[in-house]
Order: sequence, then structure tokens, then C-alpha cells
Amino acid sequence: MKTAETLLSVEDLAVEVGEREVLASVSLEIPRGRLAVLMGANGSGKSTLGLALAGHPRYRVTGGRATLAGRDLLAMNVEERARAGLFLSFQAPPDIAGVKNNLFIRTAVNAVREARGEAPLDAFDFLGEARGAAGRLGLPEAMLARPVNDGFSGGERKRNELLQLALLRPRLAILDEIDSGMDVDGLRALVLLVAQLRAQGTSFLVVSHYLQLIESLEPDTVMRLDQGCIAEHGDLSLAREIARTGFARASEPVEV
Repeated sequence: MKTAETLLSVEDLAVEVGEREVLASVSLEIPRGRLAVLMGANGSGKSTLGLALAGHPRYRVTGGRATLAGRDLLAMNVEERARAGLFLSFQAPPDIAGVKNNLFIRTAVNAVREARGEAPLDAFDFLGEARGAAGRLGLPEAMLARPVNDGFSGGERKRNELLQLALLRPRLAILDEIDSGMDVDGLRALVLLVAQLRAQGTSFLVVSHYLQLIESLEPDTVMRLDQGCIAEHGDLSLAREIARTGFARASEPVEV
């Protein structure tokens, strides 16, 4: 029986990409303000889960259900899911030629603010917030005026994802290997931002293989995805065991 604080609920979710079934039956729950880490071998479907929940058209849900704050997530289009408070960081953030970074993010922020019944931010107020957040994340201010991710390094692209996260303040953030390509300062900024948003009630589903980051994030739950299902639930000890022995091991499901 679900508790009142459950934010994301996924039950028996099945997803196909093309003609291939990638997720067979995924079930999980994330309460408000909690952080869950999802681990799994390459190709196990971790990115598929995030993209399916976000509504990417290539990822076809063939079964199960998913709710966000009690609302049917799968019945919403992509824009409605974002306005409802779902944020997905890309494993490989694309560049968008001709669209200035600050305009792109301000448009997204104001769409979410409108859905919350809040007044939009004008260009001056937004720029002040964006400059402050960019400084805390180590993203050069000049990149706010450049096209989205145009000429950005891998680490700068990930910092730009964090900038969007900081300004959007979503209900649920799915971070897909956000640590990839990040230097030590970027990882510190990531951990600090996640802690701040969790304190404000944001829930997280973090995909990562990096044990040091996982330990720094202090997750409430660690899950292992295998053969299209959540094969194991546990705490930090599960992440440490996976780091020690790898995914290619025979194991019985770990009780929460």
C-alpha cells in the first residue's frame, strides 16, 4: 500500500525500442525528497527507463503504469510531464544551434512557473538568478549568451544540465550519468546542488556507476536493473558490493 508521501510510482512498466523489448516489468517507488540510485550493466535499460518516463517518442510503453504525485504520467505528453515537475538530464546533452542558452532556459522556467500558478520572470530577474547559479556551478557566465551547448566541452554540457536543474527546481529529477565528463569541482557542485534541492522536496533517480559519487549523494535506496527488471534493492552496501564484484555475478534478491 502506497504512502501519502510517494512522489513517483512505477508498476510493471514494460518498454520497447523498435522491435526489441528493453524493459519487461519495472516497479519502483520514490517518496518526496528521497534519492534512489539505479545501477546496471551497459545496455540493461537504465537510460530507457528515464527516457520512457520523460515521454521520448522512440520509447514505447507496452505495459504497466507510472504516476507522478498521483497523476497518470503516461497519459501526459512530453510538455505536460515537464510542467508537472519531471526533469531528465541527458547522458549526452545535444547542442541546439541558433538558440541562445539563456533564452532556452528562461522559456522552460517560465513554462513551469505558469503551470505552478507563478508569475513569469522577466529577462532582468532571470539573468540575475542564472548568473548566480552558473557561478556556483562553475559555468562561465559567457556561456549563457551562447547557443545551447554549442562548443561546450563534455563537462560544460553537464554543468549546463545542472544549471537547468537548479533554475527549474523540479519535483522529480532523473540524472542519467550526470557525473560523466565532470571534474572534481563539478562533482562537488553536483553533490551540493542535489542536497539543496532534496531539502526543498525534490526527489531524485540517479543513474551512475561511480561509487564515490554514489556515497557522496547518500542515497536512500540503491537498485540494480537486470534483464528488464529491478533485480535487487538495497542500500549503500549494495552499491559497494557491485563496485567490488561487478554485475556479472549470481545473486539472490536483497530484501529492503
